[in-house]
Amino acid sequence: MGIIRVTDIRLFTNHGCLDEEAKIGSEYRVDIEVKANLSTSAESDELIDTVDYVHLNKIAKEEMAVRSKLLEHVAKRMIDRIFNEISLVEEATVSVSKLNPPIGGNVGEVTIVLSKKRKN
Repeated sequence: MGIIRVTDIRLFTNHGCLDEEAKIGSEYRVDIEVKANLSTSAESDELIDTVDYVHLNKIAKEEMAVRSKLLEHVAKRMIDRIFNEISLVEEATVSVSKLNPPIGGNVGEVTIVLSKKRKN
């Protein structure tokens, strides 16, 4: 089993429960970690034999572009797509952080983390 991480994907989008968040938007960070059998790709040196991190980045960008009230909803959509589109993935963890959230006070970020394992 191996791990592929795509971290610090920075995006500006309009998630949140408040109308102001929909209009103004915020900065977000997405981190994705997947576990998969990487032994074949380690030997073959072929992209087809691994989890393409460009694909993971594309999923994050596309799902973050679809407005949601809750970060949990966005993260679940990302995980669902990872499992539907990349059969090699056995486990996935997605973290979505809202940077400088409008919650009153000096808060750097709020983060939700969702994980899933493939059922055999």
